[in-house]
Amino acid sequence: MTRKIPANARAIQPGLQNFFSRLSQCIRASIPKAIKTAVWILKITLPVSLAVSILNYYGWIELVTQHLTPAFNLIGLSGEAALPFITGMLLNIYSVIAVISQLSLDMREITIVAVMSLISHNLIIETAIQRKTGSKAWHMIALRIGTAFVAAILLNLVLPEMGQKIAFLSTTESASSIPELLYGWMISAFRLILKIVILIVLLMILQAILQEFRLIELLTKPLTPLLKLMGLPPSTSFLWIVANTLGLAYGSAVMMEERKQGRITKKDADLLNYHVAISHSNLEDVLLFAAIGVSVPWMLAPRILIALVAVWLRRWGLRTSI
Repeated sequence: MTRKIPANARAIQPGLQNFFSRLSQCIRASIPKAIKTAVWILKITLPVSLAVSILNYYGWIELVTQHLTPAFNLIGLSGEAALPFITGMLLNIYSVIAVISQLSLDMREITIVAVMSLISHNLIIETAIQRKTGSKAWHMIALRIGTAFVAAILLNLVLPEMGQKIAFLSTTESASSIPELLYGWMISAFRLILKIVILIVLLMILQAILQEFRLIELLTKPLTPLLKLMGLPPSTSFLWIVANTLGLAYGSAVMMEERKQGRITKKDADLLNYHVAISHSNLEDVLLFAAIGVSVPWMLAPRILIALVAVWLRRWGLRTSI
């Protein structure tokens, strides 16, 4: 005697098969594109990080910062605050914190340096990425360095005194020889490769799933009024979320795919770049500074407000140039 399958169960089975078939297709289609994008990012990231490590080893970065001391004195910072800022411009937030841990800065100075670094960190690599996604490189460099100093000037005017030091941070030991430097760099490079490849693959799969099942509109529709206030078009909603959570390097994979598929115009991508150049990676990077005592509101508010102004000025500039 054969067991009869209920009619509703027979209806569900094809639906599940279709769902898993579409899901599998999303994964298969995303992985090659993600690997290609990750390789492109790594081809920029790895040589730059090695070059900066060598420059730092020979003391050339510190030499450059000495010439910035007068400029930093004007914004209420000591000359040594230039060192973490320059290091962050060339590398990432981890390097900024590593340098800060070896300096005698008070929390007020650290807060200003943190905001400046959150705006202009990883400048070489992220500028290349933003150029790839539709913006002029020199625009992004001028915007990020300029607004970093604007933020510093504003914070110097409004920040209260914060006398506490960060003695609870441990200092980092520098490499004593080139072989030791190269060994340390290779270890960090291996970790970086894994992180970039895994995150970009997962992000591209997520993007494909959201597109396939038409979930992006549900995810981004509530953001439309906020984006309108910031001068950003609705087409940038998902990319704005990605850039603010994961940052520019990982978000670039999604943005390049959106540009390639024609789901976002070059103009809209450029407007988004003006915003996320100043305010991005507001999870990991902000939490790293928060872990050493920097106030989260002071890190977020100035960058969001300056980014808002930057986008509206860009929109005005585009209108007047027509």
